[in-house]
Amino acid sequence: MIRVLHVLDHSIPLHSGYTFRTAALLREQRALGWETFHLTSPKQGATAAALDEADGLAFYRTPPATGALARLPLGRELALMKALEKRLETVAREIRPDIIHAHSPVLNALPAIKVARRLGLPVVYEIRAFWEDAAVDHGSTREGSLRYRATRHLETRAIRKADHVFTICEGLRADIVGRGIPAAKVTVIPNAVDVAAFPPASPPDPALLEKWGLKDKTVIGFIGSFYAYEGLDLLLDGLPELIRERPDSRLLLVGGGPQEANLRQQAKNLGLEQHVIFTGRVPHQEVGRYYDLINILAYPRHPMRLTELVTPLKPLEAMAQGQLFVASDVGGHQELIDHGKTGILFKAGDRAALSEALLTLLNDRQRWPELKANGRRFVETTRNWQNSVANYRAPYQRLTGKTA
Repeated sequence: MIRVLHVLDHSIPLHSGYTFRTAALLREQRALGWETFHLTSPKQGATAAALDEADGLAFYRTPPATGALARLPLGRELALMKALEKRLETVAREIRPDIIHAHSPVLNALPAIKVARRLGLPVVYEIRAFWEDAAVDHGSTREGSLRYRATRHLETRAIRKADHVFTICEGLRADIVGRGIPAAKVTVIPNAVDVAAFPPASPPDPALLEKWGLKDKTVIGFIGSFYAYEGLDLLLDGLPELIRERPDSRLLLVGGGPQEANLRQQAKNLGLEQHVIFTGRVPHQEVGRYYDLINILAYPRHPMRLTELVTPLKPLEAMAQGQLFVASDVGGHQELIDHGKTGILFKAGDRAALSEALLTLLNDRQRWPELKANGRRFVETTRNWQNSVANYRAPYQRLTGKTA
């Protein structure tokens, strides 16, 4: 039996694509008979206990970094890594894992590599996105800046020092190999869904329709975090054209995030207050009821390195529920979506193409059953966690010398 110590940025009970993917991976590894242990970085925030439980999974927590260094702009990251390294070594000596598995960002990988080397353990690094590209989207740096190049150097250094590298999609794998890393050292663990957790969509709840004024309306929707790269500004820009053709159209935006204030102001500037509904964040257990309100989901991600390289979870979740959706043709979407078969792709960054894709799909109801069935079949047979997690087996076995 293999004992794996996972080092994570943050985890449930916090809700994000990162935490949901993590929980699915851990449960599927346990289903294979492996023992998994889990440590979160100081970015989890203050917690009541050093060992915390959420949804049947136990997490070792690292206290937030303190001291003068933690209050400086670049010192924060150094203090975080020092705190994580200290806590990781304590936990690793206690549980005696066979392998340390660090997950993005590189702030987790570098401490994990140092501890693993001291303890004579193999270490793997799983990259879900490059830290430097995420920083560009958040506005904390720009592509090609000194900080960007320094962060990219750290990522490459960690990749080279790790014994094996996992990543979530072929776009990221190609970038890693392009840094001079042998292809055999990089394994893709694709994003997937737990099909049982996403049953086919149900009829909309009349009470929710009434609450949000959506009765007898055509509903375009997005459910998730409002980051700039999601392209929700493009969706708002294209909405007037859609309304001219389909006056009953409403845009339902479920969630929140850094761009919420900007999006609310944009809707006001466009005179769309009566056509755009911001629900705010909803409890995770209620999300399915909101999906049921939506006729067509929209994933209008902007073209940039982050979206070209990284595959999201949302289209897979939509397919699992038998939902219709349109998505921009960025690389991350093209890797998941078979245009015209499991979903509809449109030219990224093109407002007119987005509006046209929505109108075409709304006006072609005969295609809906086939698109829905194809998407559901794809996740059932291909993009499920059992298939994805099986890809850990060979590298783990090679590095630990144990049967996986």
